[in-house]
Amino acid sequence: MYLPPFHVHADVITILFLLTFSYLYAVNRLGPILAPNRPTSGKTQAVYLVGVATIWIASGWPIHDIAERYLFSVHMVQHILLEMVAPPLLLLGLPSWLADRVFGNRFVLPWLRPIARMVPAFFISTGLLLFIHWPKIVELQVTSHFAHFLIHAALLGAGVLMWFPVCSTATLIPRARPPMQMVYLFSHSILPTVPASFLTFSTVALYPAYGNAAEVYGLTALADQALAGVIMKIIGGLYLWGWIAVIWFRWASAERRWDEIEQELATTQ
Repeated sequence: MYLPPFHVHADVITILFLLTFSYLYAVNRLGPILAPNRPTSGKTQAVYLVGVATIWIASGWPIHDIAERYLFSVHMVQHILLEMVAPPLLLLGLPSWLADRVFGNRFVLPWLRPIARMVPAFFISTGLLLFIHWPKIVELQVTSHFAHFLIHAALLGAGVLMWFPVCSTATLIPRARPPMQMVYLFSHSILPTVPASFLTFSTVALYPAYGNAAEVYGLTALADQALAGVIMKIIGGLYLWGWIAVIWFRWASAERRWDEIEQELATTQ
């Protein structure tokens, strides 16, 4: 398989270093001082670091270079990693005391809390997802590295917003109840059907900026475009349905434990 020449993305490495260093400093140095009775477990830290690694995989060589120059389908993989995979890991990796300090300060909370609810978060995140697949915007991403960087940063931010109702650890911006989380994620799995259908069944190449670059990998432009639609709908949908299944089983287990506690209390009276 052809791989583009190795290229170090210094901007991505710098941001990932800052995300990693600031997090580890906060939980391991500031945590014992600010939250001495709530140590951050190694598992929680690992979840956050896997989220950072996901951003690196999506934004570094070779995925970034292939997505920018050759395959729109790999570009779609980038979008799934940045909006659906990395954000929930980053949120779940924040201990509640740190999440409250990051998101609950007076500069962030007043504007974040209103849009971190399910309805505005849904329309903002899905609206951005649809917008960045507009051919003119895709062409801008392919031809301008700076625009590509800004759009992916916005996509990551919208992804964090999207996952707040499901994965927030901040007490000031709590999660939605499990049944509503499932409805919310199901809605996210349905809306991409429209653009995915255009990509999969179109008989015209919608993204001329890629030209015939996909031929390097043995694909026509239409085949690459159709593959992107399949990834968007099938892979993205299965991923979200996997989350729905996990939420369902955890909720059912919690309800069952609560019923057992009520029965025990009833028998002791």
